[in-house]
Amino acid sequence: MGKSSPEGRENASQRFMRATGKLRAVFGPANRSSLGHAMTEDNRKLLAERQAESQQWETLTRPDGSTYVVPRNPDDKSLR
Repeated sequence: MGKSSPEGRENASQRFMRATGKLRAVFGPANRSSLGHAMTEDNRKLLAERQAESQQWETLTRPDGSTYVVPRNPDDKSLR
């Protein structure tokens, strides 16, 4: 694939590329887009909707430590 070092050993990046070659062939290259981009109006609306949806639920903890999610307003049938 690539040139090996004079001792015949591959460097870390060569080993990684060889090990993930089949995965990259199936899934394609890694996404290299920036996370620091400005939000679009559509994304702002979607974020506001998701935040409003998350406010409709609350998490309760049982005495044994397990948790479950219940509607904040049990009379609101729009959630079901």
